[in-house]
Amino acid sequence: MAVNYKLPTPASVLAVPGVSLGYAEAHVRKPNRKDMLIAAFEPGAHVAGVFTQNRFCAAPVLVCREHLKATHDIRALVINTGCANAGTGERGLADAKTMAAEVAVALDCKPNQVLPFSTGVILEHLPMDRISAGIPKCIANLTPTGWLDAAHAIMTTDTVPKAVSKQIRIHDKTVTITGIAKGAGMIQPNMATMLGFIATDAAVSAHVLQDMVRVAADVSFNSITIDGDTSTNDSFVLIATGKAGHPQINGEGTAEYGQLQLAVNDVAIELAQAIVRDGEGATKFITVKVEGGKTRAECMKVAKAIGHSPLVKTAFFASDPNLGRILAAIGYAGIADLDPNKIMLSLGDVLVAENGGRAVSYREEEGVRVMKEAEILVHVQLGRGKEAVTLWTCDFSYDYVKINADYRS
Repeated sequence: MAVNYKLPTPASVLAVPGVSLGYAEAHVRKPNRKDMLIAAFEPGAHVAGVFTQNRFCAAPVLVCREHLKATHDIRALVINTGCANAGTGERGLADAKTMAAEVAVALDCKPNQVLPFSTGVILEHLPMDRISAGIPKCIANLTPTGWLDAAHAIMTTDTVPKAVSKQIRIHDKTVTITGIAKGAGMIQPNMATMLGFIATDAAVSAHVLQDMVRVAADVSFNSITIDGDTSTNDSFVLIATGKAGHPQINGEGTAEYGQLQLAVNDVAIELAQAIVRDGEGATKFITVKVEGGKTRAECMKVAKAIGHSPLVKTAFFASDPNLGRILAAIGYAGIADLDPNKIMLSLGDVLVAENGGRAVSYREEEGVRVMKEAEILVHVQLGRGKEAVTLWTCDFSYDYVKINADYRS
């Protein structure tokens, strides 16, 4: 079960004017589960996205990039779980384009106004007969209040649906931001296998929306890691329907832009943290805060080294304060001129290391106390500058191996 995660309810997940969602049980891989989703947008919506940096990216990612390059006037998303449509060559590309084309026919729009997404097993072709049969079922289910069903429909090894809503006021108008995400394993920074979709009824120009989604990705989905693997299908999409009724946000630097960016960031961060809390077999939610770097990039190197380390993660699972493993990770993070004597390492409220070695005040029983908690802070001070990053990760348990060993069963 996800670590300290409050399940969303129908009342907590707010409809976004201009967005309707519909699911289907298409039996893409397994029967009797929601495994297809269509999100439809009223004309005038703007859409922007960021995608996996994996060079072996999936066919739907290639098609999404192509469609967004052609137009930001997107009318729908279509998503399937169970099969990633990655490593599928020309047939995979054709299948992804067929998904988009069939939805376009059903919604009376152009094929390049539909973005296809897939998640699941790599190196297998989509069962297109089931996908095609699922599309009209999704269309028949379209409803503005379908967000929680949508969150269920995009799950794979997730144990809980992930959905978040927030409302703010812009120019005296209520603006709603609602997002869903899926992901529990094969997650690391540079797009954590995850899919994330956030919609708002704010009025935002297309070029501003693209900047906004990149910023939100960096502080959220690019700041989590579960196992250090970057998927072939990772995608994060931001939709703005413009239905809130305030003047359009056309540039950065305005109070309205900053207000909306922070709200989108908040929703994205909560979704990203939910992915970590639901990490496959996770029992601990760990925040890694690295401060005092010369650059944000070197701070992230250190955070990733700690968050990726199987030795660190298994120690947290066992509540074993074998904390030299964290120092070792800091040391191999790739900062050539790092001075170990300036490093300070704390675990929660306990100072562990300083001046190149174990802190005089440190007692192992205090380390054990902190490591037994469900939520843990690892705080590293590099003593080199003023930059900082925060990364969220989890422990490695026996169940992580079981889940991934049985993934295709």
